[in-house]
Amino acid sequence: MAKSSDGHLWDLAHAERGALAEDLADLSPEQWHNDTLCGRWDVEQVVAHLTAAASLNQWQWLRSMFGARFRPDVHNQRRLEEFRGATPTETLDRFRAVIRSNIAPSSDTPAYLGEVVVHSQDIRRPLGIPRTPGIDALTPVAEFYARRDFTVASHTHAAGLLLRADDGPFAAGAGPLVTGSTLALVMTMAGRVPYLEDLQGSGVPILRSRLGRPAV
Repeated sequence: MAKSSDGHLWDLAHAERGALAEDLADLSPEQWHNDTLCGRWDVEQVVAHLTAAASLNQWQWLRSMFGARFRPDVHNQRRLEEFRGATPTETLDRFRAVIRSNIAPSSDTPAYLGEVVVHSQDIRRPLGIPRTPGIDALTPVAEFYARRDFTVASHTHAAGLLLRADDGPFAAGAGPLVTGSTLALVMTMAGRVPYLEDLQGSGVPILRSRLGRPAV
């Protein structure tokens, strides 16, 4: 697949944020506090995390990480609390305000598209929301995740395996085969265990053994 430009990747990220905002609009108060696939965070906390991620430039991110003594969990929790509203409605309004943001701490645009894609599914799957990101958004994320570790240990999870999508052009690596939808491959590279159910191939047990704990 031809390399996507940063502008195109940001357009995809904006579209995925907009789609998530639509899905969140009709949630009940109970659903806002539903568990997600993102460790200990509930729906509202994941949304606040996405707002924070779209609001910090490089210097703000470095200052926050320095203040957290370069402990990502501490940094993430502090920024989540900063950007969470007094109510879920306010949290959603703050997220809507950054839908068109291109702000990020680095130039690794596929990773920031991936953050939106993965966290959206962290919310949708437990709630039974059927929307799925498009192949055009998923494929550059899959390619980036297979190539390197960044915010998730995706390359480490995929090392020594042949990953092949059955619904799009993505293919990477060599070794025992893991095949399934591009979404399932992205989500398992990001450490989301439930998506192993959507994969097939002799490499699945190896991948399963590597996903030992929830990731954020």
